[in-house]
Amino acid sequence: MNKVFPDAEAAVADVPNGAVVMFGGFGLCGIPENAIAALARKGVRDLTVISNNAGVDDFGLGLLLKGSQIRKVIGTYVGENKLLESLALSGSIELELMPQGTFAERIRAGGAGIAAFYTPTGAGTVVAEGKETREFDGRAFLLERALTADFACVKAWQGDRWGNLLYRKTARNFNPVMATAAKVTIAEVEELVEPGALDPNAIVTPGVYVKRIFEGTNYEKRIENRTVRRRS
Repeated sequence: MNKVFPDAEAAVADVPNGAVVMFGGFGLCGIPENAIAALARKGVRDLTVISNNAGVDDFGLGLLLKGSQIRKVIGTYVGENKLLESLALSGSIELELMPQGTFAERIRAGGAGIAAFYTPTGAGTVVAEGKETREFDGRAFLLERALTADFACVKAWQGDRWGNLLYRKTARNFNPVMATAAKVTIAEVEELVEPGALDPNAIVTPGVYVKRIFEGTNYEKRIENRTVRRRS
C-alpha cells in the first residue's frame, strides 16, 4: 500500500474544526514542523492539542496559538511560550497540565487500548482534584484516563512508503507513542525511502500505525533558548 502524500497540505487537508490532535516533539526537538505550518495556513480552528508543550511564541505550535486556532492544550508545561501563559491566565484557552510521566503513560495506554491506570504520581496534590483515588499497600494512587486523538502528527528521520519509521536520537521523544494512539497518524520524514531500504531490526514505528506519510522540507530545527557562554 502506498501511503505517500505529496506534501503537508495534502496530508492534513481533512483535519476538521474541533479535532483532537497529538503533536510529537519535546520543546522544539522532533516537532512536525511542516504539518503544523500547514494547519496554520489551513486555518482550522477549535483544536484540542495534545503535546508535551506548545512551542514558542512564533514557531511550532505557537503558530496555531497566534492564529487563535487552539481551544485546549493538554501537556506538561508552558515552556518558553509567553502567549500560552497569557491566554491561560486570562481564561482565553483551556490548559490541562500534568506530570510528564503521567502524560507519557496516558498516551501509551491509549495506544494499547487500556482505558485507565493507577499511578501514585500526583496523589495528595492539586493533580488529584476530581479524580478517583485508591490505596494499594498503604500508598495512595490516582486513576488516570488514557489519552487518544483523532489525528497524530509525528516527525521521523526516515520512513518508507509503507509507513515504517526510524527516529534520530532525542528527536524520537514522544513521537513513537503518539503514533499508536490516534485514529489517523500522519508522519512527516526528512528522508522518504523505498520499502526494503530500512533495516527491519531498527524500525521503531511499524507501518501498521501510520496512515499517511510525506517528505518534509526546509526544516529549521530551532531550540527554545540558545545560550552561548562568552569565552574566557
